[in-house]
Amino acid sequence: MCLVEVEGQRKPLPACATPVSDGMIIKTESLVAKEAQKSVMEFLLINHPLDCPICDQGGECELQDVALECGKDVSRFTERKRVVEDKDIGPLIETEMTRCIHCTRCVRFGREVAGIREMGAVGRGEHTEISTFIEKSVDSEVSGNIIDLCPVGALTAKPSRYQARAWEMIQYDSIAPHDCIGTNLHVHTRRNEIIRLAPKENEATNEVWLSDRDRYAYQATNKSERLLSPMIKQNGEWIEAGWETALERTASKLNMIKEAQGAEQLAALASPIATTEELYLLQKIMRGLGSNNVDHRLRVTDFSGQQHESLYPQLGIELSELEQLDACLLIGANLRKDQPLAALRIRKATRYGQVASISARKIYNNFKLSHELIVEPDHWVMQLAAIAKYLAQLEHNQDKLTKFEGLQELVSSAKISQKHEKIAKMLLNAEKSSLLLGLTAVEFSQASQLRQLAKAIAALSGSSYGFLSHGGNSAGAYLAGAIPHRGPSGADVAEGGQSIKQMIASGKKALMLLKTELGKDSVYAEQAVAMAKDADFVVSLTSFADDEAFKYADVVLPIATYLESAGSYVNANGLWQEFNACANAPGQAKPAWKVLRVLGNLLKLKNFDYVSAPDVRQEVKGRMGAVGDKIKSRWNCPETLAESGFSPEPANIYQSDCYVRRAPALQQTVMAQGKEELKRPPLSPFHNIIGGP
Repeated sequence: MCLVEVEGQRKPLPACATPVSDGMIIKTESLVAKEAQKSVMEFLLINHPLDCPICDQGGECELQDVALECGKDVSRFTERKRVVEDKDIGPLIETEMTRCIHCTRCVRFGREVAGIREMGAVGRGEHTEISTFIEKSVDSEVSGNIIDLCPVGALTAKPSRYQARAWEMIQYDSIAPHDCIGTNLHVHTRRNEIIRLAPKENEATNEVWLSDRDRYAYQATNKSERLLSPMIKQNGEWIEAGWETALERTASKLNMIKEAQGAEQLAALASPIATTEELYLLQKIMRGLGSNNVDHRLRVTDFSGQQHESLYPQLGIELSELEQLDACLLIGANLRKDQPLAALRIRKATRYGQVASISARKIYNNFKLSHELIVEPDHWVMQLAAIAKYLAQLEHNQDKLTKFEGLQELVSSAKISQKHEKIAKMLLNAEKSSLLLGLTAVEFSQASQLRQLAKAIAALSGSSYGFLSHGGNSAGAYLAGAIPHRGPSGADVAEGGQSIKQMIASGKKALMLLKTELGKDSVYAEQAVAMAKDADFVVSLTSFADDEAFKYADVVLPIATYLESAGSYVNANGLWQEFNACANAPGQAKPAWKVLRVLGNLLKLKNFDYVSAPDVRQEVKGRMGAVGDKIKSRWNCPETLAESGFSPEPANIYQSDCYVRRAPALQQTVMAQGKEELKRPPLSPFHNIIGGP
């Protein structure tokens, strides 16, 4: 459709593929160009069905728009249109392949962007069909993007099929809470019901893409069993109660336990998918009652180096700069499953740069690895020690060693192999390089040692250093003070509280839970549930009537989901992103920040007179200048290099939080059932080559 007339050429040329030259005269509105475009449109419509009234793409269809401008009102084609049998390519994408115009955008997305070739063209000429290879389903963690790319209604979202027309929906903006990228969303609603999610362009975070987790997790809001009113356990039975009754009982129980057994018996645990405002008010209640026992690090096992951490979990490099890296070392990172959109950026870096990995098992990356060390987690520390030892021996690093006191003695027992030397040189020779710790490394029981060695390697090689954190708001949780050893904005606390690991070891008499199911979110699942069952009082703030908390809680309070409440998230670059509610919460459910504000008032705590979520946010930001800019990540030489440790089983991408666990479409995928790697065919030699065959 982009044919133009070029003087001196015998026929129209495609503007998108014609090089510009000096003196070229191009006509886009001439009779020749217009007739050529109309002819192409006539060919496109020869086999296209006239089913716009029932097509989900109707009203936002590129073919409709161009046909209106360049199409004719009478068709000269009288033969029978071809019909293509639809394929079942999984629970996320609906196919209507008779509408396909063979633009091959979906094919090119898999080959050039996602790095996973799942779709291709079979047949020739009029019999060409777009299909999956060897009749497999489409299982990429970013597969839903082909819905946005498809210019017609051949590929549409299966969960929202036939639910609403484009012109009936209202669009809101929001932020995804599932990983530390801070993905921007367009939320489409009709009559207060969330119909679908689409990507909002933001080059600083998600570019123009969405992961399937971000796209379909909205189903938890309208396809799950929602909690509609506060519930209280009475004589072993759950009964409905009013908000006033439930909150007064919560306040009286917390005060009673504090007075009888001391404030140290109070604790709060939250999920990193909670908003910054909710986390701030939760810790403010705990600290107002005299307890610093508040934590959101549900999957962390090593807290020994927490005093040497930076202000919040930082990536060390802008997300948009990941694709410009000349060298990158991934440590315990499975980016495809943990941060799919970061994996797309790293893939772009492999066009000209190199990526190395240290992992416990073979990972099916969507990018090429130049160097790969597959060793048990017990040996990760020694692998980094060997790389650090090689760099420390270089002459130009002798002056830097004073910054890392004890490093040479620490790594003296490490044995340098050829692979360690190659990785060190890769980082050293690169103009722009980075070390990134993934979720598996963060969860490892020797995580503090990994961080310190990675910090030393980064300094000795001139690289940046950072790590990818859990949930969408781990950074916001640190800034809000939802950690036991620091207050809001990193302020010192008079007496440090207990981490989740210490809480489980000592036991607590009263627990507050925010958007978390301990048996599913915590790495200490069984022990955490046992602690909750042994507690005298447990109150849980949740959105779902099938929440695990009904097994051990005494009061359950209904709260709005992330799409039904205002708030903010802070991503791995420290970018604050604010959003408003896109729909009203059902029943008596309230935004969690409002529930916590009222609870603070009932507990007679000071300064809980907030009118809106921005009021809470303003208070958090107002405390940033005093302390926040002074806290830097510090070197702390481990006493010894441990040779054994505990590495939890990685969380499934579609079991990572309470929302994705309740999205029916995601739970029907191969990845949710843990079968993806079993069915994956051998990779071709060209699999990792961008733009390859």
